Amino acid sequence: MLATTEPRIGSRVQRLRRAKRISQADLATALGISASYLNLIEHNRRRITVPLLMKLAGYFGIEPGELVENDETRLVGDMMELFSDELFAENALTNQDIRDLATSNPAIGRAVVRLYDQFKTLREAHRTGGTGALDSEAGYHPSTDAVSDFIQENANYFPTLEAEAERIRRDIDFASDSFEYGLKSYLSNVFGLNWRSASLPAGIARRYDAGAHELITAEVLPPESALFVVAHQLGLLAASRQIDELIEAGNLPADAPIVTRNALASYFASALVMPYEPFFAACQETRYDIERIQRRFRTSFEQVCHRMTTLQRPGRSGIPLHLVRTDIAGNISKRFSLSGIHISRHSGACPRWNVYAAFFHPERINVQLSQMPEGQRYFCIAKSITKGGHRHNAPRRHLSIGLGCHISHAHQMVYSDGMNLSDPSQTVPIGVGCRICPRLDCEQRAQPPTDHRFTLNEIDMSESFYAPARRGL
Repeated sequence: MLATTEPRIGSRVQRLRRAKRISQADLATALGISASYLNLIEHNRRRITVPLLMKLAGYFGIEPGELVENDETRLVGDMMELFSDELFAENALTNQDIRDLATSNPAIGRAVVRLYDQFKTLREAHRTGGTGALDSEAGYHPSTDAVSDFIQENANYFPTLEAEAERIRRDIDFASDSFEYGLKSYLSNVFGLNWRSASLPAGIARRYDAGAHELITAEVLPPESALFVVAHQLGLLAASRQIDELIEAGNLPADAPIVTRNALASYFASALVMPYEPFFAACQETRYDIERIQRRFRTSFEQVCHRMTTLQRPGRSGIPLHLVRTDIAGNISKRFSLSGIHISRHSGACPRWNVYAAFFHPERINVQLSQMPEGQRYFCIAKSITKGGHRHNAPRRHLSIGLGCHISHAHQMVYSDGMNLSDPSQTVPIGVGCRICPRLDCEQRAQPPTDHRFTLNEIDMSESFYAPARRGL
């Protein structure tokens, strides 16, 4: 009997197949299996044999480890988070119940998560006296998570946008040795646009005046920001067909396409400013030294980190990374994970995570070895950044960017040099969020774990009200 391997790789196989624009029948023929069997694999309804895993990896030109993607872990985490809501307090659901549902029928699991997103929106609108409409006034907008899910499902890699950005970049580089001047020439020659810098109202970074054939960037913007917002506008103009096709195939909620269009235009801008092959080579050469790559491509710290997560080209892929962006209040505005780490969907991440500690050490890259409750270890870096404030007395946004990978890839990053990656004493135990974290001895708990009850200990008072070691949880 053939050996089998447990990981469910259906969605990953489906994405790679669609990226190559081949049918299930054609891929099944190439693998020597039936189309119906491949269909079951893509829907995680059949386990995959090791020999077939090797065939798939060889067909797509990737390593077998790149093919094994843990989508199930992310879904289980999202479902555990939603079932920790007080709404389900009396249902006595166990973590195993939730895991069984996500494993046996992930399609239903994802539908439950989307339904909860809608419910949360309506509940927040009711609490704040809103109308219940799905708008930004409700305090939470489902489009944000829908777009995050869309990006996650595509592994943050969009080959059609990469191809269009590469085509246009060749024309820009042919026009001038300077990217900025080449970009200006391209905008003028192809779209009849005059790009200039001028004073714009506070808070406006770019203004596109189609009638006057002008593209104006705020003169207060740093050079890397000005280039990016222009590249973003070019994406909306030059890659509109590719963006529309991706949105149409994305099965997004009715109000998500606008947010998705902005995200895909940003993806195009990154691919234009930091072309795939030169950027991939720079990551390999510098061992993911973000600041060196910043100087080479004249980009920002956040732009480089985000571009690093898109290196998923078959046969030329980078480290499977996760990325999170949070503000000083703990609101997560960006989240993506190929490393396997779960990032909270509706609440702040664990306070032990260095993405929060980075606020105490501005402009310094903070390094952390961390371990999730299930035992998986990760290597994470984080840096706080400041946005805005380009005008005198203008408000500033304080953000922290976290980037990381599974511990098995840590040696590929320059920031791991000098660290003993196998020393357990250097590892910080973290979780996803207090409500679903099983660590019962954490003094930084803000809430009790959902599946535990505690009794008041009137003899010993702990530092944290929910510290279970001294409260009989």
